[in-house]
Amino acid sequence: MMDNLRGAVLMMGCMAAFTFNDASIKWLAQDMPTFQVVVLRGVLAIALLVGLAHVTGALRRPVPRADWGPALGRSLAEAAAFLPFVLALPHLPLANIVAILAAIPLTLTAAGAVFLGERVGWRRWTAIGVGLVGVLLIVRPGMGDFDPWSLAIVLTVILATVRDLVTRRLSPAVPNLKIAVLTAVVITLMGGVLTLGETWATPTPRQGAVLVFAACCILAAYTFSIGAMRVGEVAVVTPFRYTSMIWGLLLGFAVFAEVPDATTLLGAAIIAATGIYTLWREARVPQPRATGPR
Repeated sequence: MMDNLRGAVLMMGCMAAFTFNDASIKWLAQDMPTFQVVVLRGVLAIALLVGLAHVTGALRRPVPRADWGPALGRSLAEAAAFLPFVLALPHLPLANIVAILAAIPLTLTAAGAVFLGERVGWRRWTAIGVGLVGVLLIVRPGMGDFDPWSLAIVLTVILATVRDLVTRRLSPAVPNLKIAVLTAVVITLMGGVLTLGETWATPTPRQGAVLVFAACCILAAYTFSIGAMRVGEVAVVTPFRYTSMIWGLLLGFAVFAEVPDATTLLGAAIIAATGIYTLWREARVPQPRATGPR
């Protein structure tokens, strides 16, 4: 029970750190070029992650040759998922973004059944379908208050699902922090290429402090995420990822004066409920070895 409690606390800390990072980028992008923010935050995050990897010994552990391809593929998929996300971030309420991203466990379960041969019964398929209805309530395609930028976050969900499928191909011998460093490098390089068309602005001391804070949030998020998955039972710890919705609501209101309407809150509640149910069913139903590629 104590391990589960520690794992839950770490997962809640991970979700808080990720959401604070998102809010920091969104705030900085109001007055600075978006990809300048990505590059500066990325450089700081790489320095912190490399330092942590060195201290923990992860930097000295080799990556098996068979894992090089999946490791690079995962990082490229992460960068591809990050691009529509960071483009849409200044244009959408933070709570809406976090709620749509919360559908990733649902899409990953569906993708595991389709591409990896994992067994998914009618109850979980029903939960996935209901969860996607929750996404539609937030996106609202074809309605007067539809925002096309919501589709960019939906694209992020799809690409993040691809990322997680590729992640499953990595062997346990690959150090998590090395993957985190590689991912940060790829995203920063992408930002460097895309910022060539931007005119950089000199950060104010306040903006510089927020950049450092965002980089620290990334470090904390990766560290807490690794710890959460290594402490306690996955089925107990993972549902606490939905606490990101609470942080999205609080930060959206406190920092950006965003107040979600009732339909958005209903959609977010549906996504969270179906996601937690799906995770609960996965814990109860034994999974045979997947027949698809690993």
